[in-house]
Amino acid sequence: LVAKDESPIAFDHDCREGICGMCSLHINGEAHGPDRGITTCQLHMRMFKDGETISIEPFRAAAFPVIKDLVVDRMAFERIQQAGGFISVNTSGNTQDANATPISKHAADEAMDAAACIGCGACVATCKNSSAMLFVAAKVSQYALLPQGQVEATDRVLNMVKQMDEEGFGNCTNTGACEVECPKGISLENIARMNREYLIASLKG
Repeated sequence: LVAKDESPIAFDHDCREGICGMCSLHINGEAHGPDRGITTCQLHMRMFKDGETISIEPFRAAAFPVIKDLVVDRMAFERIQQAGGFISVNTSGNTQDANATPISKHAADEAMDAAACIGCGACVATCKNSSAMLFVAAKVSQYALLPQGQVEATDRVLNMVKQMDEEGFGNCTNTGACEVECPKGISLENIARMNREYLIASLKG
């Protein structure tokens, strides 16, 4: 292409360490390729046979429109985050020390596991319904498991699920493909937790 004075194929990339989620591609029909627990930038050529034809496509989902070539627009995830994926913190100088609130190791570990989500979109791309439940559940869970997230818990889950629906993502039918393809191993347990949080929030409302 360059020799023909044409634009090279466009694709997203950034960290090359599997932490930014930018390099999201379908490789040979699988999100991030045939290996497990990695992103595209961590995929080695030794995973393929010598002379093998490699098929590379952008993530396919109505909520992830293709911008150009292999680049998709994943701003839908950002809007879901903005709808409730945060906590309000007093930054007036009187903030409480982080260690002042005791948290069990089990809760801390589960919150950290949920927070490992990098928002790459593999869960959406691999789901037959293009559901974003695993992504949203991870973001809800990382706060639901900690005392700091309890103040806004009701509004958070209601607003984030509402935004997810407005973005046009599909429904979850519990096939589990999202967990299998997730490069960070986000568990389906987070979806169950989010459903509980949503039910409780709905009853409060």
